[in-house]
Amino acid sequence: MNPLAQQLNDTIKRESPRIAEMLSDLGKAIYFPKVGILSQSAEAKQKANVYNATIGIATENGQPMHLDVIQEKLSAFAPKDLYEYAPPAGKPELRTVWRDKMLKENPTIEGHGISLPVVTNALTHGLSIVADLFADAGDAVVLPEKNWENYELTFGIRRGAVMVEYPLYNDQGKFNAAALRDALFAQKAKGKAIVVLNFPNNPTGYTPGAEEGRAIVAAIKDAAEAGINVVAVTDDAYFGLFFEDSLHQSLFGRLCGLHERVLPIKVDGATKEEYVWGFRVGFITYGGATEATLAALEQKTLGIIRATISSGPHPSQTFVLEALKSPQFEDQKAEKFAIMKGRANKVKQILDSGKYGDEWDYYPFNSGYFMCLKLKNAGAEAVRQRLLAEYGVGTIALGETDLRVAFSCIEEPQLEDLFDRIHKATLDVKAAGGVASSK
Repeated sequence: MNPLAQQLNDTIKRESPRIAEMLSDLGKAIYFPKVGILSQSAEAKQKANVYNATIGIATENGQPMHLDVIQEKLSAFAPKDLYEYAPPAGKPELRTVWRDKMLKENPTIEGHGISLPVVTNALTHGLSIVADLFADAGDAVVLPEKNWENYELTFGIRRGAVMVEYPLYNDQGKFNAAALRDALFAQKAKGKAIVVLNFPNNPTGYTPGAEEGRAIVAAIKDAAEAGINVVAVTDDAYFGLFFEDSLHQSLFGRLCGLHERVLPIKVDGATKEEYVWGFRVGFITYGGATEATLAALEQKTLGIIRATISSGPHPSQTFVLEALKSPQFEDQKAEKFAIMKGRANKVKQILDSGKYGDEWDYYPFNSGYFMCLKLKNAGAEAVRQRLLAEYGVGTIALGETDLRVAFSCIEEPQLEDLFDRIHKATLDVKAAGGVASSK
């Protein structure tokens, strides 16, 4: 094993032995080179005051070389903030500003040691870093049965982990913390579990309330006290889009310092929060450990980044940073939030109107981009196909009964027509015996 990797492992084992046990084989082996091109270039940037012939970019007239056909479209930004490589960890100021934003929006984090957020190529990249560092073949990833399909690719196909699913809702339509606890305790023989907490949930748009949040934390603590090491990942992709009386903070803060066997990891980003999906700017933050352990985990994270994408895109980091610093940022974000909340409320009003009879129920939702119908008399895939073929509507079929509808991309005045079309397609399929009818 490389001596740098061994030093990081020794630090984590000394400071946080239970976290050391959580690392995958790759997580143990990975490190960020301290002697190499990046470190020598960094040293040259500070000391080479005549010529700096280290880093692989081209310069002209004292700034990064660039094409005018590109720069003329981006003239509000200096070339140095667009064309140079961003550091593997991301722009330092962006990392600090995002941390400040995180603390402001999540007061429960205050008083707990957390790492400085590392910039990722949006949230999928952050989740893949978690998988690389902590998931080995056969490890359990505990998550509700209504989940984002990319978890299977990221943890299962890439790393060989096993998806352990439990029902998202209990009989009262609330988060099923008891089922989460049971799924965790089922991993006692393994002694380790990776828990993914995605709120607002994709695909249902559900966020637990305060009591449910306490029950989730208690279930994880119970598992830790029973000797199970828990990597607790909060996938906060849709953070802030809370439209009703649910949790308005990430559970990351409550998980920090919960138990020595619990490692909280927050994966979030500007993608949905700031409506910049194509910018691909996300963050990964560690908590609940000593400063030395957090620093070692950051170094291993940088090793994964260096080995995969080297560093994230610089221009989009600059764009996000400038937006976060703008005096107009909060007001403009509030305007978009009001639009999204209006759409969610309109959907509930439409669905509760009674006009669609007994063709479906809908799963509880109160946040995010999505909601899910539970069809009673027609197959979800057949309805999806009928909607495309006859009504020009795209939806997502999940399993036999569930149809995901993204109200985030439908203007409020058009929502009733959308559900009218879904209803017509459902009746068509029902009349054909529950399957798609031929044209």
